[in-house]
Amino acid sequence: MTASSPADVLVAGPVSWNRIVHLDALPDPTPHTVFARGAYDAVGGTSAGKALNLASLGRGVVLRTVLGDDDEGARVRGVLDDAGVRVLAEPSPDGRTESHLNFMDTGGGRLSVYLRAPGEVAAAGPGWDATLAAIDAAAAVVVDLAAHSVPVLVAAAERGRDVWVDLHDYDGATAFHRPWADAGTHVFLSSDRLPDHRSFMADRLDAGARLVVCTHGARGATALTVDGFLDVPAERVDDVVDTNGAGDGFFAGFLDAHLRGADLAGALAAGTAHAARVVRSPGLAPVG
Repeated sequence: MTASSPADVLVAGPVSWNRIVHLDALPDPTPHTVFARGAYDAVGGTSAGKALNLASLGRGVVLRTVLGDDDEGARVRGVLDDAGVRVLAEPSPDGRTESHLNFMDTGGGRLSVYLRAPGEVAAAGPGWDATLAAIDAAAAVVVDLAAHSVPVLVAAAERGRDVWVDLHDYDGATAFHRPWADAGTHVFLSSDRLPDHRSFMADRLDAGARLVVCTHGARGATALTVDGFLDVPAERVDDVVDTNGAGDGFFAGFLDAHLRGADLAGALAAGTAHAARVVRSPGLAPVG
């Protein structure tokens, strides 16, 4: 894809360079020593996950994010470039790239420690005109949770674009998530912190969303449109390698199928199938 060609999908949000540490169990909150089962460095961030998975499905992708001019930023950009993702990177105010330390247990549980938080950038940065052009050209606009993606969220809504958002483990009340919950026409989230996910989904539909999808991990997912609720099971996976990126893989598989004209059941099936491929791979997206 050339710099002037339209993208199938614009993704706006965070990327990072992470240290992944696999443990038998997540550490208890007491001083002690544990031995890792393995460790490695890898690209991370929910927007990188979506972009890499969409690219693996054959989609053209523009990713608007924030990167530092450090070694970690160069590594992140290298991974994205190799995958064919066009990167619109606003410079990190402190020159450093977001970084996490992720502890993973054998059941897929994760404890994520921010080593470096993302910096906030102005809306009208050096790549803003290119971002606006990508918003207008994209078949779908995806805006992830990050302070630096708020300008994209606002611009996409003002320009009348459908806005796909991922609220992750939103509890239905936290103030930070509200702009995405309010602006999203297609809303994804998990039920981890929602005691009554169906009521929340119905509230979002009443507020103007056209699609709400709530994932339940190994218990599958629930979707809601004007036609009502639809529940689907997760695909059983016995050979899990790494659960990082599973939710972004589900999102990407669903969105790709939707853009190809699949109905709701077909898009959900595509999402669950792609998420299963993701957890069988060591990276955020399956290779090959």
